[in-house]
Amino acid sequence: QVQLQESGPGLVKPSQTLSLTCTVSIGSITASFKYWKWIRQPPGKGLEWMGTILYSGTTFYSPSLKSRASISRDTSKNQFTLQLSSVTPEDTAVYYCARGTGTITSTDYDYRGQGTQVTVSS
Repeated sequence: QVQLQESGPGLVKPSQTLSLTCTVSIGSITASFKYWKWIRQPPGKGLEWMGTILYSGTTFYSPSLKSRASISRDTSKNQFTLQLSSVTPEDTAVYYCARGTGTITSTDYDYRGQGTQVTVSS
């Protein structure tokens, strides 16, 4: 039973904007006190927190992304979306959406999608 599912292109060209959508089936993304994260794992590296959207719609982003990231949501579809602009090959990673636990800026979660490989290459 799929609980979170990432979708989006697997290949993006440098300088373009990456857009990934997470479809959630484990409850409403607006349920009180729930928050939802985007996390990625570059090849050979550990998990990296990218951003979080709260049940209220408030968003938080990793400073390391230098304002390139944006998270939005479509409550009618129970989805939230990551957009990452001006991508470079260093953005190549497996991208995960997750239901967050712990601190808002951590990589902690209790449910996570299977992940989607994104490669940035011309």
